Amino acid sequence: MTPEDPRIIALRQYREQARLGGGAERIATQHAKGKLTARERLDVLLDPGTFNELEPFITHTGDEMGIASEKFLGDGVITGYGQIDGRTVYVYAQDFTVYGGTLSEMQSHKICRVMDLALRNGVPIIGLIDSGGARIQEGVKSLGGYAEIFRRNALYSGVIPQISVMLGPCAGGAAYSPALTDLIIMVRKHSFMFLTGPEVIKAVTGEVIDSESLGGADVHMDLTGTAHLAAEDEQEALALTRRVIGYFPSNNVENPPFQPPVDDPLRMDLELNHIVPLDASQPYSMHDVIERVVDQGSLIEIQPTFARNAITALARMGGHTVGIVCQEPSVMAGVIDIDASDKMARFVRLCDCFNIPLVTFVDSPGFLPGVGQEHGGIIRHGAKVLYAYSEATVPKVTVITRKAYGGAYVVMSSKYLGTDVTYAWPSAEIAVMGAEGAVNILFKKQISSADDPVAERQRLVDDYRQRFNNPYFAARAGYVDDIIEPCETRPKIIASLGALRDKFSSAPPRKHGNIPM
Repeated sequence: MTPEDPRIIALRQYREQARLGGGAERIATQHAKGKLTARERLDVLLDPGTFNELEPFITHTGDEMGIASEKFLGDGVITGYGQIDGRTVYVYAQDFTVYGGTLSEMQSHKICRVMDLALRNGVPIIGLIDSGGARIQEGVKSLGGYAEIFRRNALYSGVIPQISVMLGPCAGGAAYSPALTDLIIMVRKHSFMFLTGPEVIKAVTGEVIDSESLGGADVHMDLTGTAHLAAEDEQEALALTRRVIGYFPSNNVENPPFQPPVDDPLRMDLELNHIVPLDASQPYSMHDVIERVVDQGSLIEIQPTFARNAITALARMGGHTVGIVCQEPSVMAGVIDIDASDKMARFVRLCDCFNIPLVTFVDSPGFLPGVGQEHGGIIRHGAKVLYAYSEATVPKVTVITRKAYGGAYVVMSSKYLGTDVTYAWPSAEIAVMGAEGAVNILFKKQISSADDPVAERQRLVDDYRQRFNNPYFAARAGYVDDIIEPCETRPKIIASLGALRDKFSSAPPRKHGNIPM
């Protein structure tokens, strides 16, 4: 029997050493916290047997503060490529068992390397984040490493999908990298992001708070709008990552992947004909509308608990990916405020980056009035929605279900912002404002001088609503393309998107626009 080549034996030993990361004891500590190791996470994320590691033998090169005495193969991050549902992705997974996953010069080198390869090959990059931040022992080298990553996040934005999965801490300037990516997925009670931690805040301001309350998943899902999806545990977060990447193309010159539909494209749900109340002041659920229109089981709502008066979601219609944008009339009557504007504008731009057609459902009485909104910059924030829809060149289909008043009508993918097809339900009201407000302005003197001001006002309101606050007035003027029965919405949208699939729309030559920020 031929003796084993000692060089092969040495290679296997090096590989085993690399697989152990910070060692068995630290792996046990990671497990004790209810967390997977970096390699275990990659096994869950990727198709079995498809992961190929890059640069597993790299170690840090510095000798500051005595760290040369302890080196670990891989230097705190595992990088490489694999497949999700048969499609190639590049990945990096920070290893908390090695120096707490802190970023060093060489760790940055590894991350930048896979980001560059992802760009060259036109495939998504997914980062599994679990890091204590910059490696303090390396000083400015670590900061320079972060800058290299940030620059790539910005330059590759809109070219390849970038997804950040937060599986542990992400503190300090490190948080800017996920914030620059397309989607952030967090794990409740395990992941958190903030620029200054609880101890620093206590020392500077005297405020006492814990990490979860400062920058946990619920904070970034509900309050800040920084995160887009949240899960209860790591397994769910990684499964969610696998699912959501299936809605995106590999890069900005491909179309999103088609999934053969199990739901009839011609299906019509008669319940939609009864969903909008006859009383315009009564709410209804736009979520119910969407669920009845899209392919069954395909809806993924993005930022579901932030700015709940607006809805942004990925779904499929006839097997093709679409981006859904709409108001939720059961929350704040569907009015548009600062947070809703930011939520919708960013999602519209995300869809436009990756050739995802936009389907917009409109039911909004306008922008939220108030001193706080005006002083908070509602003009600037609302203009983002206007800018995003105007700039978007993907197929755009709009359905006006009820109220489309004033500026809310204009910014919500109205026909003359470049929307390709606009439908209206018979319940649609397209006007500068509601009938009551219009009558109060137009007929103030007539009402005050009437024998019965209340009756006169009601008569004028009913007359105005019958003449102007209906879809037929707008249709006669060409502001909508067709008035449809609500139950026809699904087949009409699918047919429209099919007719628009080869749409070409070129923008004027420019370096880039100047969106109001």
